[in-house]
Amino acid sequence: MNSEIGSLIFRRLGIAIITLVIVSFAVFFTTNLLPGDTATILLGQAATPEAIEGLRQAMHLNDPAILRFFRWGLGFLTGDLGKSYANNMEISTLIGDRFVNTMELAGLTTIIAVPLALTLGITSAVMRGWLYDRVVSVLTIGVISVPEFVIASTAVLIFAVYLRWLPAISFVNEIHSFSDLLRMYAMPVVTLTFVVSAQIIRMTRAAVIETLDTPYVEMALLKGASRSRMVLRHALPNALGPIVNALALSLSYLIGGVIIVETIFNYPGIAKLMVDAVATRDLPLIQTCAVIFCAGYLVLITIADIIAIISNPRLRK
Repeated sequence: MNSEIGSLIFRRLGIAIITLVIVSFAVFFTTNLLPGDTATILLGQAATPEAIEGLRQAMHLNDPAILRFFRWGLGFLTGDLGKSYANNMEISTLIGDRFVNTMELAGLTTIIAVPLALTLGITSAVMRGWLYDRVVSVLTIGVISVPEFVIASTAVLIFAVYLRWLPAISFVNEIHSFSDLLRMYAMPVVTLTFVVSAQIIRMTRAAVIETLDTPYVEMALLKGASRSRMVLRHALPNALGPIVNALALSLSYLIGGVIIVETIFNYPGIAKLMVDAVATRDLPLIQTCAVIFCAGYLVLITIADIIAIISNPRLRK
């Protein structure tokens, strides 16, 4: 059995690696299809053709695309992310602090969103059909129906413009106390929490309800097991696989949601860095940021698959 689980895990890891290679290939060639010439954008419209051609030669832009892809991929594997076209700085230096900021934002959102969503999802499933369940379901559907940029813009309008309780821009470098931390992260974290929690609540509720309807849970209830024991000892362990998948899918949504949130709140994260790189057509920086986001998504999904395989014997077939 252990060898069977091991082979399945290695197979999932292999699929993730192959997927990342395919995604890297797609990202590289898609970014090269962006309109405009990189050398012309960097030098400006007033640059002479000779200067533009010289810059293209210096940046190897005239080399075949497939050669540039293999050169970029080899550098990525060896830790050499290359240099930014816009400011000639090492991409690893540009990404360093920004990546930490994005992980802080995602971490704070996860700490708040996951316990809140699991609690609401499980209690809603246990109290299925009650007024509490209906209220949670209506609010969840309402949040899912609203895009994150609408939630973020509304939060800025209410709390920053009208009430003036919170800053519209997150100046993370100006945090000197716990109150500063709360003020700077409040709106970005709350916005992402709304988006992430709604999906987790619905999928957790559905997984727990499906497990509660199984014969062995009903048998435990007939034998006199309390509702809390029935949920914690019988229902939740068997619903772990779907719940973990729900968590992974919802947290991977942070990858897309954080781009919008960082842009609206001018948060100095890696997503905002990638958006700025698109404006300057900084291809190496765009490609690196995109691959990092894709790798994060694949890591979450792969971990969820592995946990599901270990917790559910049916998935081993």
